[in-house]
Parts: sequence; structure tokens; C-alpha cells
Amino acid sequence: MEKSLKDVAIIMDGNGRWARNRHRPRIWGHVRGAHVVSEIVESSSDLNLNSLTLYAFSTENWSRSKEEVYFLFKLLDKFLDREKEKILKNNIQFNVLGDYSFLPEKTLKKIINLKSLTSVADGLKLNFAFGYGGRKEIIDAVNRYIELNPNKAIDLESLENNLYDSSLTDVDLIIRTGGDLRISNFLLWQSAYSELFFTDTFWPDFSKTEFEEILKNVSIRERRFGGIGKVLSFDNQKIIAKKHSDSLVSEVKSLEF
Repeated sequence: MEKSLKDVAIIMDGNGRWARNRHRPRIWGHVRGAHVVSEIVESSSDLNLNSLTLYAFSTENWSRSKEEVYFLFKLLDKFLDREKEKILKNNIQFNVLGDYSFLPEKTLKKIINLKSLTSVADGLKLNFAFGYGGRKEIIDAVNRYIELNPNKAIDLESLENNLYDSSLTDVDLIIRTGGDLRISNFLLWQSAYSELFFTDTFWPDFSKTEFEEILKNVSIRERRFGGIGKVLSFDNQKIIAKKHSDSLVSEVKSLEF
């Protein structure tokens, strides 16, 4: 896989429909989906990705039934118990993006503990987007900046520094399972130049094999990031664009059209 694909995010969709097709309750799909998470995290670590961000619970998911919402909370709690040792063993850094203050105190303590234990890990960075919404993240970042810098205009770098995780800026690839063709308020800032891949596979049927095949197929796409010809990364293209703009802007101003 080419080095241009370093940061991957997944919208894990289709659990409920997978269960319904098998005449089972929706929560049955979530249980199976939780096991797939473990497999994809393992694969991402083996492939030496920088980060894997998983859309686990969105701000819009509050519209679901109380029983399903509570069950999703329990699944997160069980995941933390089940995967803790594996995360530590594989040098994975664990983080949660979003407002998850509503979770039970027991679960919050587990999140804080695992984040602390893995804070200096230099392997895969595993992000769970929980209680997350892309628009809310941007609004929160702007408000945080205003609070710290009253009466001062915000710029691109300042906004990025005030996102939920300032180290996660540009995502190379967003995968969505389940057949829908939208990003559903996920990583709106970080996905400015993301490659998108949509698969009809429901999340409980998603596999390491399909995941690695998607990465392989996307890695050969020509990524220009607004320029001409293939470049290594969005960051690299931003540096080139800045150099060109600094040298050309004065010349453009002097032109007569």
C-alpha cells in the first residue's frame, strides 16, 4: 500500500438491516458489528496506518429508541473491557472524539483510564467518534477559540488546533459500509480532500479481506489535491501552493484584464 494512505475513517453502517434480513432484533447486528471492529483495528495496526477513526455514535443517533441507544453504550463498555489488553499489547493509542459526557460514570472512567494508559503509544491511533457530529465539532472549535481569543479573527490553523483532536487534521480515506452514498455529518473538516469509498456490504459482513482490498484499490488513485499531477499528501500540496501563492500574488495584482 502506498504511503499516501495514512489516515482512514469508517462509517460503520448496516447493522440494523443486517439483523432485520435475518429476522433478528437490531441489537443483534450491533453485537456482530462490535466483533468486526476488533478485526479491522487489528488489520489497521498490522498495515501500519497512522490512524483509524470509527463512527460509533453520532449526534443524530439520539433519535433511535431508548433501548437501542442504551445498548450501544453497553457495547462500548464491553469493548473497553474486552479489547484493553490487546490495545496495550499492540501499542495502540486510544482516543474518543465528541461529547461523551453523558455516558455512565463507570464507562467514563474506563475511557479516561485507557486514554491515559495509551497516551504515549506510538502505534496505530484508534479514534472512536462517540456523541460526535461534524458540524458541532466545528462550532465547538470556533467557540473555544473565541473564548480564548476575544475580538481576534480565527484562521485555518487556529481552527484546526481547536478541533476535538488537533492531531487528526486530514483524513486520506473515508469508507462507508451499508450501501448509502453520503458522509452523514462525519469529519466534515478533516475530509476536505478525502477519497471516498462506498460498499454495499453491511458492517457485520465487512471483513479484513475487503478492507485491505479497498485500501489497495484506493491507493492507486491519482490524488492531486487541487494541483496538477500526483502528489504525496495534502500537507505536501498545501506547502507547494503556499510557496506559489506568495510569489505570484503580487504579480497578479499588477495585471490588467
